[in-house]
Amino acid sequence: MKINYNFILFFFLISIQINSQELDVIYSDLVWSDEFNGSGAIDATKWHHQTIGPNGGRWYNNELQHYTNRTENSFVSGGNLNIVAKRENLSQNGVSLNFTSARLNSKYAFTYGRVDVRAKLPFGNGTWPAIWTLGKNISESGAYWQQQGFGTTGWPACGEIDIMEHGLHATNEVSSALHTPSSFGNTSNTARKTLANVVENFHVYSMNWSPDQITFMIDNVIYYTYNPTTKNSSTWPFDLDQFLLLNIAMGGFSGTPDASFTESSMVIDYVRVYQNTSLSIVDEFTDKFSVYPNPTADFIEIKTNENIDKVALYSSLGQLVLRKENPLKQIDIKNITTGFYILKIYSGNKIATKKIIIEN
Repeated sequence: MKINYNFILFFFLISIQINSQELDVIYSDLVWSDEFNGSGAIDATKWHHQTIGPNGGRWYNNELQHYTNRTENSFVSGGNLNIVAKRENLSQNGVSLNFTSARLNSKYAFTYGRVDVRAKLPFGNGTWPAIWTLGKNISESGAYWQQQGFGTTGWPACGEIDIMEHGLHATNEVSSALHTPSSFGNTSNTARKTLANVVENFHVYSMNWSPDQITFMIDNVIYYTYNPTTKNSSTWPFDLDQFLLLNIAMGGFSGTPDASFTESSMVIDYVRVYQNTSLSIVDEFTDKFSVYPNPTADFIEIKTNENIDKVALYSSLGQLVLRKENPLKQIDIKNITTGFYILKIYSGNKIATKKIIIEN
């Protein structure tokens, strides 16, 4: 029986140097980013200032700040975004508080992909910086996607992915977490990692989200993977669009701010989102290889005059399903399920990429 394969072909670049053995999907096409070039106000085509306190004019968790849309609390300078938490009395939403900061919502939402954020964190007890995502469907006053008509679902049913938080534990100890209906608030789905001087040093905080698992990395090193055995609306509200948030809260679970605190910034070099979107595979080196039969059920034959050092076969979602070092030119695929695959052929420092249909 012939199968009609009418879906997108993913082309996997190798520009992101990560340990692919520990990621089930490698996302490598840059689909959205902010490099924070220029100076002054943030790019309003990419970011929304969320300023309406949904808890009677305040934020939850006994936080002590108002979020504003002022350049005093968020601005671009020297190729970086600066989110600035300040000690100052401000009356907003009918409430007076002693700290201000900024909370940015991305005007981009996505399902599955990789997020990289390179950042330095603010100093001082009581600062609570976060890089995270929420479901685009969250019903929360003042959120960007709520204002666009998507707010249908409360928290935590919308799902929350905390890529990086600091201030919840010891200084220089950052954490990642998932909040779902099955575990939220003081969630059990969390992990911590101690870093060297998060205030002075940039680190790349990353999240790799596939249909099967969510993996957290710092400086391309994996330290936590969430992969519940049973995936349903209670454990896995992560099959719909999420959007990015960047903010610094004050107080709350991070404790009482230092009496000497005046202001401090989270400095962000870039925010980048990757998915697999390329639709074609065309290059001169790939043309030096032929594969047949195609479609195939039993084996793949490779015809070429080039040396073959290694081959790797990936599913349409980027999952590695077969790898062989110094292979013969005939590869047994009898045990691989029916589907659409990408065959990568490694020769020296070059890679040829072929589309394969397996019909088992």
